Amino acid sequence: MMQNRWDFSKRGWARVWVLTVLGTLLCIGVAFAVDSYSFSTGTWVLRESAINNLVIPLILAPPLLFFLLSKLRELAIAHHELMSVAATDSLTQLLNRRAFTAIVEGYLERVEARQAPPNGALVVIDVDHFKSVNDSHGHDAGDKALRSIAETIRAQVREVDIVGRMGGEEFSVFLPGATIDVTRAVSERVRVAVHDVPSVPDDPERRLSVSAGGVVFARPTTFPELYRLADAQLYTAKDNGRDRCEIAVLDAAGARAGETVA
Repeated sequence: MMQNRWDFSKRGWARVWVLTVLGTLLCIGVAFAVDSYSFSTGTWVLRESAINNLVIPLILAPPLLFFLLSKLRELAIAHHELMSVAATDSLTQLLNRRAFTAIVEGYLERVEARQAPPNGALVVIDVDHFKSVNDSHGHDAGDKALRSIAETIRAQVREVDIVGRMGGEEFSVFLPGATIDVTRAVSERVRVAVHDVPSVPDDPERRLSVSAGGVVFARPTTFPELYRLADAQLYTAKDNGRDRCEIAVLDAAGARAGETVA
């Protein structure tokens, strides 16, 4: 991947070059200061050998600083890649369950700490009758279907929404600041879009469907509470015939049924 030449992050080359130059200038300044100060008289005197204070740092400092800063950059890149791998589901490239949970919990805690009115939604999405894909077409076809569905979900949500794979054929979407209308619209877009995806490569006529359960919140809450309520709505969608969305509202009075989209 080509990097931005003006990337001043710990992983960018611009940071290495700028710090090399600044470090070299600092070394030159220190060399002049140490060589020119007379401890006996307490005065600054520019000596005849002052040119060495410029030449020697220019010869030694740049390659040494560049080498050290380059190694620090490589460590930063390795750390970033390691964190990315630890947070990403290897099959779908979505957030894995632990990373998704941590991000949502962090969001809820920050909102509560700011004493801002908390609102948003959590939607749990499950692929209907997915076991039949693995049974009739094999796990490789099932993996391809999951990747296609993951891409479809990511394409239908808002830019600010967070998408993760919770395990197996279950996905979750967290919608910060979403109202019930927005949650309903996003869930419906995902449900309809999955119908248009040829989810089984060697059987292009076969289409899968998803069921979704969501909960819209308008008060302080926790991820376990949201997930429990959204999961309950998901099971309601399954019991009511699948290929549908059930959404509940969590407010000061507690959870109450919302609307069904089918």
